Amino acid sequence: MNTPIRDFVLSYCDEAPARFHMPGHKGKGLLGFEKYDITEIDGADVLYSPSGIIKESEKNASELFSSFRTFYSCEGSSLCIKAMLALIASKRKNKCRKTRILASRNVHKSFVYGCAICDIEVEWLYGAEFNHLCTCVVAPDLLEKKLEELKGELDAVYVTSPDYLGQMTDIKAISAVCDRYSLPLLVDNAHGAYLAFLNESLHPINNGAYMCCDSAHKTLPVLTGGAYLHLSDKAADLSESAENMMSLMGSTSPSYLILQSLDVCNRYIAFSYREKLDKAVRNISELKTKLNAMGFYTVNSEPLKLVLDNAASHLSTKKAVLSLRKAGVVPEFYDDDYIVFMITPENSSEDLQRLYEAIAALGKEETASSKNTPYAPSEPTKAMDIREAFFSEKELISTRNAAGRICASPIVSCPPAIPVVISGEIIGRNEIELMLSCGTEKIEVVK
Repeated sequence: MNTPIRDFVLSYCDEAPARFHMPGHKGKGLLGFEKYDITEIDGADVLYSPSGIIKESEKNASELFSSFRTFYSCEGSSLCIKAMLALIASKRKNKCRKTRILASRNVHKSFVYGCAICDIEVEWLYGAEFNHLCTCVVAPDLLEKKLEELKGELDAVYVTSPDYLGQMTDIKAISAVCDRYSLPLLVDNAHGAYLAFLNESLHPINNGAYMCCDSAHKTLPVLTGGAYLHLSDKAADLSESAENMMSLMGSTSPSYLILQSLDVCNRYIAFSYREKLDKAVRNISELKTKLNAMGFYTVNSEPLKLVLDNAASHLSTKKAVLSLRKAGVVPEFYDDDYIVFMITPENSSEDLQRLYEAIAALGKEETASSKNTPYAPSEPTKAMDIREAFFSEKELISTRNAAGRICASPIVSCPPAIPVVISGEIIGRNEIELMLSCGTEKIEVVK
């Protein structure tokens, strides 16, 4: 598979021209890679109206993912999520009401921002076991029941799968439900770009989703910020509109370092990735089995995540994370209940051995096998629409004093960037406890 973006940049560097164009470093600098960092000069194409090398590279990605069309993002899945929402808002049939989406509650904050920008109303969908902020697995029967209740009042369904704890919704099953109700299914697949290249694809586009986003940089060997927006055949009529919405939400100065990374990743996937992925999945499965045999409880999760249940494993999070860091192991995410390790084929066998030894050396606590923090928020009371609250006059107050106030904008750390309380919702005592446990000491409320 060719790499047109990378080839163009290398050819340009070989010419060694005097650069009287952006960026200001002129191909020179302290980091050493500045010469590969260019802008949209003649021949470099234009990201959101491509007709040359970017269009060719995106076509390569589309073939690999079996999408109708794939678009590159240099601004992560956050840009793609906002573009998906804008596309649904632009095509809604009932113009007499606002766009309305049914969404699983564990949305990334960029979903909330997108709803504020596009003035979208949200009905929240809670999983049967919504016991942690980061996970909300949607069962087909639960979805069907909710769709029956809201019949004729929705424009799309939106789910996050895989989630931060590696839990996965059955996309094929819920896509079939959405099809019966003639509703597009949007999937935040930020953690699952690699799913398309398993022996049996679990990628949303291959399992009935209308469109989805992937953060390439999370699980593929791509620079931070590299992501995809995928349209399925069902969304073929949105192809040109998608360019406009990506342009509307995105920067006019894309990173050609990220674009080259996405471009070269296509060739890597085409020629050597599947075998490496298969081997990594088997190695991770064996690692989980070994740890479980030692009394550590690993959550049943997607293939490339290893998630320790701290309570079931009798671990103190703070002590465990300090011990891991001393052993040279850095997890992706942790809270009072879980420690999340994101593994890819780029982790060597030595990396996995170090991980195994570091976990095996953790000291266990004589504690009950129960959750430390009630992370799931109660179902909220809505006082204002998301957009109205988000763009209202605000004040920043102590989270401890926020009971009874209306959330203006969700202040939440990343990871996991999942808001405890959403713009327009009334903040309760339970939400305050959860925000404080997440380290959120301040919150913006409607003045």
